[in-house]
Amino acid sequence: MSLKLPQAPNAGLFKQGYQSHSNADGALIRNIQAVREISSILLTSMGPSGRNKIIVNRLGKIFITNDAATMLNEIEVVHPAVKLLIMASQQQQMEMGDNSNLVIVLAGEFLNGAEKLVTLGLSPTEIIQGYTLANKYVMEALDNLAVDKVRSVTEPSELLKAIKPVVGAKQYGFEDLISRLVIEAVSSVMNPKQPMAFNIDSVRVVKVMGSSLSESTVIKGMVFPREPEGHIKNITERSKVAIYTCPIDISTTETKGTVLLHNAKEILDFSKGEEQQLDQMCKEISDSGVKVVIAGANVGELSLHYFNKYGILVLRVPSKFDLRRICRVCGATPLPRLGAPMPEEMGSVDVIETKEIGGDRVTVFRQDDSSTSRTATVLIRGATQNHLDDIERAIDDGVNSVKALLQDNRLLPGAGAVEAELMKLITQYGEKTPGLLQLAIKQYANAFEVIPRALAETAGLDAQEALSKLYAAHSVDKTDEEQQQGLVQGLDIDGESETGLVDTVEVGILDLLAAKKSAINLATDATNTVLSVDQIIMAKRAGGPQMPKQPRPGNWDQAD
Repeated sequence: MSLKLPQAPNAGLFKQGYQSHSNADGALIRNIQAVREISSILLTSMGPSGRNKIIVNRLGKIFITNDAATMLNEIEVVHPAVKLLIMASQQQQMEMGDNSNLVIVLAGEFLNGAEKLVTLGLSPTEIIQGYTLANKYVMEALDNLAVDKVRSVTEPSELLKAIKPVVGAKQYGFEDLISRLVIEAVSSVMNPKQPMAFNIDSVRVVKVMGSSLSESTVIKGMVFPREPEGHIKNITERSKVAIYTCPIDISTTETKGTVLLHNAKEILDFSKGEEQQLDQMCKEISDSGVKVVIAGANVGELSLHYFNKYGILVLRVPSKFDLRRICRVCGATPLPRLGAPMPEEMGSVDVIETKEIGGDRVTVFRQDDSSTSRTATVLIRGATQNHLDDIERAIDDGVNSVKALLQDNRLLPGAGAVEAELMKLITQYGEKTPGLLQLAIKQYANAFEVIPRALAETAGLDAQEALSKLYAAHSVDKTDEEQQQGLVQGLDIDGESETGLVDTVEVGILDLLAAKKSAINLATDATNTVLSVDQIIMAKRAGGPQMPKQPRPGNWDQAD
């Protein structure tokens, strides 16, 4: 009698529909291949000359961008190993606001190196140990490679050193104009006595179609893309503000009641009573000195009539986030009840004006030039919605770089210079390390070549020639003074220099030390996590069969 074996391994262990992949089936190699795929997508979008990608998400919205964070948010990735890397990249975006593509690209190269080592016979544990040692060495080495620093975050010329390269990587050619807007907005909300209290949420962006980018301006205060509700549209003197989160209308009772009316006079008296009640409430608000009412919910026709009667400007702000920000700008407390506010619950604003910008009516809440505003708004103009969105991302990255700058004000040479120097230093460190870990450390060093190579290729240079010049400038057999001069040599992507290299400090191509450190750290951690996985067990997805979405027949929601 033969022994009956189960049809598949673990057949009786898991529920039907489970999938299990182990290292024996090549799970690690498959994970690396998946990561390589996402890494290659982002690689060509790196740097000032990075290519744009057109992404159409599941709702049919089109994104044209070279911003890694936007791409990763809109691409629906299901592979669990790649999701680990995307989480690391999102963490970088949240903390530093820049270099999110560096995390994925570096991690992809680290895993490519690991694949070669696994083929040679090294175990994932040895590779992880080597990568951890190399990463620890890089964190110490980066501190010694800083070539400049931002001496004062309240000085525009100093801030420009850090912001201009970050903006230039997203909007090459417009970096001077956009950097000026970012610096103006940041300077107007930053308290010179407490620069560490700077909050990136204090700088807002409002996009208005039409005109060109050169017409963009910075407004101290907030801009709402809607008009006030009543007849009063402008207020030119300092006024008190009351903010309500509840509807400004006749209150409805919680329980149902029946009113028996006998004749027409009783009906008139009934409605007159309600009107008097509303009139009394609006009069109380007016008597308390309030000239501006901001409503978080709907405003009734009758209450609007009485607000017009007492000369009060009424603006409806449906977004609770905008309501929170306007509270910060005016210094008011949001009130959940109707009625006159207490003196400490009221805020104040210097100027409210309604103007037309490019065919759109907007309401501007502005503080005087003398006072420090709690919020600044960058009003950007442009021809297409996609262009405006991309400029907004560049401004967001520029503002985020100020946050990273407050953590560490040191700057590294950019344009691939610091990566070339790290390759040399890590390789030297690897030579001194005994045992098999040496192989892992050298592969870690080789991974950094991907950055200058990508910059050269996207800029249309001969990558081999450009890299050989870069390595020659950073070579080992030089005096200390020559080493220092070579450290700042980066790729000339404009192709104007005869040597093909530029002095990065002189031309102002510098990277933030804090952002670079964070990106390398997160890339190494994500790589080690993927390498330490030896089995993937996936349950069957919930719900019915995942059918592709079919467009509905007829002209449903067709674009006009």
